[in-house]
Amino acid sequence: MAFSIPSVNILPRLPRWVSHWFGYRPTPPKPLPQYLVWIWSFFAAFCGLCVLQAIFNYSSYFERRHVPGIVASFGASAVLCYGAIDAPLAQPRALIFGHFLSALVGICVTKLFSLMPDEERFNSLRWLAASLSSAVAIVVMQVTQTTHPPAGATALLPAVDDAIWELSWYFLPVVLLSSVIIMAVALLLNNIQRRYPTFWIAPSPPPKPAPTPVTAPEHQKEHAEEELGGNTLLPR
Repeated sequence: MAFSIPSVNILPRLPRWVSHWFGYRPTPPKPLPQYLVWIWSFFAAFCGLCVLQAIFNYSSYFERRHVPGIVASFGASAVLCYGAIDAPLAQPRALIFGHFLSALVGICVTKLFSLMPDEERFNSLRWLAASLSSAVAIVVMQVTQTTHPPAGATALLPAVDDAIWELSWYFLPVVLLSSVIIMAVALLLNNIQRRYPTFWIAPSPPPKPAPTPVTAPEHQKEHAEEELGGNTLLPR
């Protein structure tokens, strides 16, 4: 059973010049020509991945901790967050929590496998840890309604990538920061001519249909007319 996430929207209360960059539009935007969608998808993905790698590659703070230039699964996140921006799987809730929860699952499962009596035994079963990590992460994302397909790769990385495994628990803030960077670039570039996100916490409920007037069935109308005709007073 999935958790029920309420829909709360405070963006209409913010100034228009602020809410615009958080995806709020008072009316649905008009669709762009396809060639503009392609141009913005390319430009946003290029900039987002460049910013992400520049931060991790050229920051002495991350260099000292041997953080890789990019967590590979964020290349797939770029496809969603810059190329399929209307998809529910690309929205911030799925991006942030999907990656973080999957990273947490991956670290926990792999650490359990690392409790094997010897390292050789652990290394021989890392493929099993990777499979279990992704499977558990899928269910966790389904239960929390944060499904983000690239996060399935985030879950298995601690088991299959030595550089990620050496980060240990520090993998979690790296993933969280990477998600925030991807989202920040998406908010900036996707809102120039497009709209991102379509929702933050949960989709807005559909408008309630207008009530239809209740009319009596035809047979009731005929019966009422017969009674009315039979009760008509004739002049004396």
